[in-house]
Amino acid sequence: MVDTPAIELRGVARFFGERIALRNISVIVPAGATLAVLGRNGAGKSTLLRVLATLLRQHAGEVSLLGEPLPQRAFAVRGRLGLLAHEPLLYRDLSGRENLRYHARLHGVSAERVEDLLREVGMERRGDEPVRLLSRGMVQRVAVCRAVLHDPEILLLDEARANLDPGASELVEPLLGRASGRTRVITSHDPQAALAEADFALGLRDGRPTFSLPADQVTPEHVRELYA
Repeated sequence: MVDTPAIELRGVARFFGERIALRNISVIVPAGATLAVLGRNGAGKSTLLRVLATLLRQHAGEVSLLGEPLPQRAFAVRGRLGLLAHEPLLYRDLSGRENLRYHARLHGVSAERVEDLLREVGMERRGDEPVRLLSRGMVQRVAVCRAVLHDPEILLLDEARANLDPGASELVEPLLGRASGRTRVITSHDPQAALAEADFALGLRDGRPTFSLPADQVTPEHVRELYA
């Protein structure tokens, strides 16, 4: 019996008016594997993650997550996804703890899980401060907690370690890194770092794929062409 891929895209396209954001994207990601999506700003990386997060619908092609087709069965996979985007998706006037408890109720997760995560990222003592008063790095740590609160099977990570110093990056690594055992799609401004933690890589330029390869087959020439 062939295992169902965690993520499968075939000929996916997305437009904004007449502008092509994605064109002819095809990739398969097995369960538990990591896909690095590389490209310059505006290449389509964030748009692709929003399609996978069920926040945008593709205009052409097929998307399947955990065996469920999108957008027809988006409702069946939303609770199995974790998204860490440029925006933290937190209420600024609520504290970090209040934000996480709110999301915990939505997902049927215990308050104990909230406390465990705040402790794991070193935010248990600052958890009652309004998000708007926290540093960008602290906000990112709370956003990491929100993304993994419900133990998602797929993590969609858009510049996940942005605003994190080395110490904070080390704290969140068990939640976001390979050791989490989750299927991951990651973007990063540092292609070499992304490739080092990926199994597969997709290069995007102006919304079009320039390569789709096992990560260890991506050469410096591939990367230079992508960012030229």
